[in-house]
Amino acid sequence: MAGDPYRDEAFVERYDIDNAASDDHTYYRALAATIQAKKIIDLGCGTGLLTRTLATPGREVIGVDPSPTMLNYARRQPGAEAITWIHGDATTLADAADADLAVSSGNTMMHITPGDYPAVLGCLGAALRPGGVISFETRNPEAKEWERWDPAQISTERDTSLGHLRECLVWRSSRTTTVLYFRTADDIAADLERAGFSDVDVWGGWQNEPVTADSRLLVFRATRR
Repeated sequence: MAGDPYRDEAFVERYDIDNAASDDHTYYRALAATIQAKKIIDLGCGTGLLTRTLATPGREVIGVDPSPTMLNYARRQPGAEAITWIHGDATTLADAADADLAVSSGNTMMHITPGDYPAVLGCLGAALRPGGVISFETRNPEAKEWERWDPAQISTERDTSLGHLRECLVWRSSRTTTVLYFRTADDIAADLERAGFSDVDVWGGWQNEPVTADSRLLVFRATRR
């Protein structure tokens, strides 16, 4: 694993405020209920905002993240004692093999390098029981969202409860700390099938909208063969 990109504890404390629960969390909770999942894996769980809401009575939930700072924060939150928190990546799930559902929210899959991506899908598949479900979202490259990312305009300053915060987009710079890998819907579907999944569905939003060239999101669901 690489170094912790979220090692600033003050930044992590603000993370849930700036990335509040929305339709994505509602979607993943509804999916868990629909398939009556008893064991759930949340890969890239971060601060555990979604993870903790998945932990209903009689359900086992595992949160996995490579950031020790994020996990330390997650462990201090209300309801954290109901979760099994694991510091690591998808390879830490090799011995699971019986999960009903694996989710990965917040565009986590877009942060995985092309070299690691097939192995991550393979590890998630191995962590699921036959018939288990995987679901995650990613940005749609056909929408060409990056064409609207203007560093000159995406720069803000504001006062927060933790002090003054300046945010900006660094474009094509060695200082960039976040890299997103865009993959087409067809490529992801093929990757899932190669990893041992079938019945691959993809939607253009959280309400099962059809995918169009303007769809900002691609939401995937597939079944472990």
